[in-house]
This record gives sequence, structure tokens and C-alpha cells, in this order.
Amino acid sequence: MQKTEVNFTDYLKSTLKFMSRYGLLLTSISREGKANVMTIGWGTIGIIWNKPIFVVLVRPSRFTYNFIKDTGVFTVNVPSERIIEAVSFCGTVSGRDYDKFKEKELTPLPGEKVKSPLIKECLVHYECKVVHKNVVIPKELALNISSLFYPENDYHNIFFGEIMATYASDMAKESLGNF
Repeated sequence: MQKTEVNFTDYLKSTLKFMSRYGLLLTSISREGKANVMTIGWGTIGIIWNKPIFVVLVRPSRFTYNFIKDTGVFTVNVPSERIIEAVSFCGTVSGRDYDKFKEKELTPLPGEKVKSPLIKECLVHYECKVVHKNVVIPKELALNISSLFYPENDYHNIFFGEIMATYASDMAKESLGNF
């Protein structure tokens, strides 16, 4: 994959549209170096504390959660439509039980700024370092949201990741141009 560093806003619209339609692939890594990938459908990008921030939500029950908590880094990868089935798979099975990279023939590439890998088959990559973490506070959440998304009281933690670098593959403009 030929990748070029780009501004974090260059593919913002496409990233958010792709996340809402299919999901994005978030990677994390344990202290011991074991990589995991999961699908995320919730998150946002913006400026907080004068820094570019990618905000992601991860439930403590997820295998990825402790990886991010322990290492303080993650990447968010925008897949191509070619690997939508892999995105679906990564959102339905746990890294405790499957090596999702191997199962779906996803190629981890070393990050440039963080230890979490990038995914070669993806089009855009955001390397993030956690600068803050919050917990969704149930009593502060609208009742209709709580009952719909948290019937088992498994509330998300919210990780604020400073975007350390953003890369686009040589296929990103062509593939995401009309997205």
C-alpha cells in the first residue's frame, strides 16, 4: 500500500458517512504486542483542546477495551467497500475467540506514530493517542437512549484520541471520491 500523510480533515466527510453506513475498523494492541481489530459505528472527529481529536466509544466488556486502556493508543481505519464483509465479521465476533486479522486476511502494518497497527486493505488511517477518557454516566443520559442502547447496563467508555497522523492510500481519492 502506498500511503501519503494527509490533513485529518481531507477525508472527514467520507469517514463519517462510511462509519454511519458500514462501520470503521478500530485497531488496538496489548502491552505484549497482540493486535486486535473491532468494528465501530459510533464516533466523531473534531477539535478539542486545540487538537484534532477522534472520539470513539468502547464498552468495557470488549476485548479491545483493556488494550486501549493499557497502551493509550488506537488507530481508526476506513475500509473500502471491497472488505465490507470483514467489517461485519469484526463487529460480530470477539478477539478473545478469533484472530480477526487472520480470519479475514487483513494485513496489519506498523503505525508510524503509535504502536497500534494500520490495516493495509483500508483507504484512510487515523493514528490516535488517548488524551482523555470518560464514562457514559447513566443518570445523565436521556432515558430513551439508555433503554434502547444499554438494556444490559453495559455503558461505553469514551476515548478521546489525539490524531497524531492521518494517512490515505493511493486508492482513497478514487474509492471515496463519490462517497
